[in-house]
Amino acid sequence: MWDPGQYLKYADERGRPFADLIGRVAAERPGYVVDLGCGPGNLTATLIRRWPIAYVEGVDSSAEMIEKATTVAVPGRLEFHVGDLRQWEPRRPVDVLVSNATLQWVPDHIRLLPKLVRFLAPGGWLAFQVPGNFSEPSHKILRELAGEPRWSLGDVAFPSSHQPAEYVAALAAVGCRVDAWETTYLHILSGADPVFEWISGTGARPVLAALGPEARAEFSAVYKARLREAYPPRDYGTVLPFRRLFAVATK
Repeated sequence: MWDPGQYLKYADERGRPFADLIGRVAAERPGYVVDLGCGPGNLTATLIRRWPIAYVEGVDSSAEMIEKATTVAVPGRLEFHVGDLRQWEPRRPVDVLVSNATLQWVPDHIRLLPKLVRFLAPGGWLAFQVPGNFSEPSHKILRELAGEPRWSLGDVAFPSSHQPAEYVAALAAVGCRVDAWETTYLHILSGADPVFEWISGTGARPVLAALGPEARAEFSAVYKARLREAYPPRDYGTVLPFRRLFAVATK
């Protein structure tokens, strides 16, 4: 289960990569735009302003996220549906297919890219962005803690991504023209334990959700302490370096 409120605590910081991604999509008058993994819909809603004649559809596997997203829906212009992107198929060829910070949750998602390209109309666009920071302390500490026997976690999903050159190769192999790049944002976060607050809304969510209330409180206390060591607070805030990987492909 996902918590839209926790996710939106850092809405501005989470929205910057989406804006940078969409800024490289040069589609002029798309009629059908899809956001796979739309989350709470706040970013999807910006697409009807970017492409005023388009019908925009947001799809997410989380019922909680879709419930939040429906508060910004515009019947006939911007609509949201619960769906798993691994099984999802469009109602007609898609002019612009966007996936923002979602594919990292699909194991070996690079194999899914040819299928997504097949959903595009001729000249259509596929644009996605995934985190590339899984070797950073925030994730290394999480995996180390989750692997300790005292938590009895069993199998828990951890996100992962490929290198930009691998995405280029996979998309070029199915006939796409590809633009790929990476950016490391330096997010300056405020408040107590801000890195924990950030990751508890995304990468750490499956781990925290798998724990009972008492174990979750104990796990969180240990995790917060280690994160404070790895990301010491400064007078101006706590700096979280965050690497993001981008790919925009034209069919």
